Amino acid sequence: MATTPPVRILAFAGSARRDSLNRKLLAVAAQAVRDSGAEVTVLDLNDVALPLYHGDLEAAGGLPPAAATLVAQIAAHDALLLASPEYNASITPLLKNTIDWCTRADDDPFPGRVAAVVSASPGQYGGSRSAAQLRALLLHLGCHVVPAQCHVPRAHEAFDESGAMKDARAMKNVRALAADLVALAARLRPAKSGP
Repeated sequence: MATTPPVRILAFAGSARRDSLNRKLLAVAAQAVRDSGAEVTVLDLNDVALPLYHGDLEAAGGLPPAAATLVAQIAAHDALLLASPEYNASITPLLKNTIDWCTRADDDPFPGRVAAVVSASPGQYGGSRSAAQLRALLLHLGCHVVPAQCHVPRAHEAFDESGAMKDARAMKNVRALAADLVALAARLRPAKSGP
């Protein structure tokens, strides 16, 4: 009897900083997704060197190879887990540029894709403003965004030396979002044909 393969999640943070609070939150959330039964590929956007999107650049050279590789990675996964830092009450240029380039592919990878957003910030809002903008962008692109939300305020105090979250309530929110992401991705992924 054939078994259903596990849901596959591609995870990345919209920050290139080595000690990014959102990369720490992404690591915690990715483990919670694994604990919910999915496979997770964590991508570092430092490894995806993309130029600033420019229509003339695209017209002259087409989709950059790094963007084509990222589009293929997104397409090979059932869902996305994105951590959204907040710059000036908005999403980061790195994250917006990455998404913009991916949408220029002939096979746009976003329509129908399941996605979840987490955010962390040293401030009192926990990156909720950038997360709301990212959720709206993903919905505009045709993604199914899970309703669960996870924002971590005062994030510079939220993690211990090992990277674990200190607050049990915040960790409960992470686990709930992870479970919702895996469940929705399993429900909406296309059925595989053949034996």
